[in-house]
Amino acid sequence: MKMDDRISSLHQNYKLKIKKEKRFITICQILIFLAFFTIWEVASRREWVDPLIFSSPSKIWHLLLDKISDASLFHHMVVTLTETAAGFIIGTLAGTILATILWWSPFLSKILDPYLVVLNALPKVALGPILIVALGPGFTSIITMGAVVSVIITTIVVYTSFREVDPNYLKVLQTFGGTRKQIFQEAVFPSSLPAIISTLKVNVGLSWVGVIVGEYLVSNEGLGYLIIYGFQVFDFTLVLMSLLIIAVLAAIMYQAVAVLEKLTAKNRN
Repeated sequence: MKMDDRISSLHQNYKLKIKKEKRFITICQILIFLAFFTIWEVASRREWVDPLIFSSPSKIWHLLLDKISDASLFHHMVVTLTETAAGFIIGTLAGTILATILWWSPFLSKILDPYLVVLNALPKVALGPILIVALGPGFTSIITMGAVVSVIITTIVVYTSFREVDPNYLKVLQTFGGTRKQIFQEAVFPSSLPAIISTLKVNVGLSWVGVIVGEYLVSNEGLGYLIIYGFQVFDFTLVLMSLLIIAVLAAIMYQAVAVLEKLTAKNRN
């Protein structure tokens, strides 16, 4: 057998092995999913757990169908998705812009560094009542809450990534007369794209947390409102249904970011 044929055969075997591994992982994930809901349903019906508090998948499914049929659920989903997407985009853009400003001005970054550390340590959710008083109870304060939760961590992660770009590469660009703007556009920002994309994954969860907390406090619509309303009327089936919908929507947003990450990596290669 020729060397090229042997290499090709080994490559094909490797690809086949990877495909089998992915298929096995997918099957395991599906089995865990089915086992979880099956055990939950059985435990609820046999009253191994309190069915009033933990409800059951079948009850949640029937409630979901009822809410879909009267179109009320769709409205709440759209409201929360809009608020979360807006908070996610604003928080990410604001954090990236702040990181760029800090990279552009080392003097300013030295001044603000301890404040960023303190702000990152603060429980941003606790700012909810202040934002509501300052901005009023409504759409704006909830979106701001979603943005505030993610903006500081975005700033820190992206700025750290900017600083970790190979300084020797930057010196070469400076030697050839590159301006600070050109260095940022041609070297710093492209090199930091993987870190920015990774930050997007984190921000998906943070934005959902901020928006849901905002809806807890002030909203009369949205999935967060349904959760707090369910607690008030002791309807835990409604609470769990809303939580599961949030989990599904958050997973979809996360997968969208993962697809963006793959496309970015493909273009870079």
